[in-house]
Amino acid sequence: MRFLAFLFVLLLASAVVHGQTPRPNILFIVADDLGWADVGWHGGFGKTPHMDKLVKEGVELDQHYVQPVCTPTRTALMSGRYPGRFGPQALAPSNLRAMPLGTLTMASMLKSLGYATYQTGKWHLGARVEWGPNAYGFDHGYGTLTGAADPWTHKYRVGPYEDTWHRDSKLFHEEGNATELVAAEAVRRIEESKGPWFIYVPFHAVHTPVDAPEEYKKLYEGVKFHDEPEKQDSRLRLAAMVSQLDAKIGQMVAALEKTGQREQTLIIFTSDNGGIESLKNAYVGKVGHSPLNSENHPLRGQKNTLYEGGTRVCAFANWPGKLSPQFFRTPMHAVDWMPTLATLVGYEAKGDLKWDGVSQWRALSGEMVLPAARPIYIAHRSGDASLRYGDWKFISRAKGKAELFNIAKDPYETENLAEVNPAKVAEWGEKLATEKAKDDPKLPVDLEGLPH
Repeated sequence: MRFLAFLFVLLLASAVVHGQTPRPNILFIVADDLGWADVGWHGGFGKTPHMDKLVKEGVELDQHYVQPVCTPTRTALMSGRYPGRFGPQALAPSNLRAMPLGTLTMASMLKSLGYATYQTGKWHLGARVEWGPNAYGFDHGYGTLTGAADPWTHKYRVGPYEDTWHRDSKLFHEEGNATELVAAEAVRRIEESKGPWFIYVPFHAVHTPVDAPEEYKKLYEGVKFHDEPEKQDSRLRLAAMVSQLDAKIGQMVAALEKTGQREQTLIIFTSDNGGIESLKNAYVGKVGHSPLNSENHPLRGQKNTLYEGGTRVCAFANWPGKLSPQFFRTPMHAVDWMPTLATLVGYEAKGDLKWDGVSQWRALSGEMVLPAARPIYIAHRSGDASLRYGDWKFISRAKGKAELFNIAKDPYETENLAEVNPAKVAEWGEKLATEKAKDDPKLPVDLEGLPH
């Protein structure tokens, strides 16, 4: 027995020496419609002390790109592929199935390595129960199957998907505020689960309908956002929802610390797209409209545009002792997280997965200082598309003139250089055409005629 114990210690020591450390827990948090200037670390109006601390002590992802709207970004995150590869339904905020059943996802990849996999929050990759998280590698799923829901009624828009709140793809009714419930589920999983685990928390916050409990509104007592009462109330609700989101993330971190899992857990945070400046509420409930909502200043544009304000988002990664604090300027995209995590956990693909993403782990962890430039392709359902490559960004329009910006010199996209750089426009246009050619323009046959 003593010999076996001694042998075990030697094997454990050997594994540590050779870098075969236990696989980390992964807490992946996605905010919804969070604007660049909604948060404290960008000097915005929102009070976000918990996230500010995670940014300060972690890796601030300064040029983290996503798709301009919800479903496409979630498709990219879960698959490591640009959403257009799966068809036009994945390029829109749709309730249709975004990816074929059987697609390797972040969850199924990690599950194959022994991870427990949980999802809590907004799914938006297929609103039918047979297309829910459980069908894509999650042991358990909870929240809404649709794109959004009222924070109090948990209902979607009037129509076939109005009732959408579920647990493990079984619809049910539950009282309470959606953000509170989603976070409570995440905290429960953290406290009850033994690693390694993957917890994916795509919040509804701060997507319309915009509202939060009174305790978060009290954080802004005496703050004047606008002279008009309706706009003052609208911005107050948004600020409160931002702070509620921050507080819930703080609770998750506290749960990690309480259970002794903080140093074994990688936290990743991103928004699914930029903020929207004003909008009406079309969901079933009593929450008012939002005439004064998010801010993306000084970035140009907002949600549903290809400008930086629509596709460059608040993001960071934090892992004590593993990721040194840094300001990460390298452009990356949501598709990169799948191969990045594959590198981290040692996943070896059995075939060509056709990932568009590139692993960023060596750069994030400091093993490699300057990763090679690569094209970042962002398609829009309108037929417009952008290509970021190195310092340059090219926007192609289905209708209208092309645009070319030097993001390094002009990060706020104030000067269109297309007319004075015809050679570069032609070159970038060819690169963009190459990416577009990989997209599938046809809707899957079995989705034809189904409600969106």
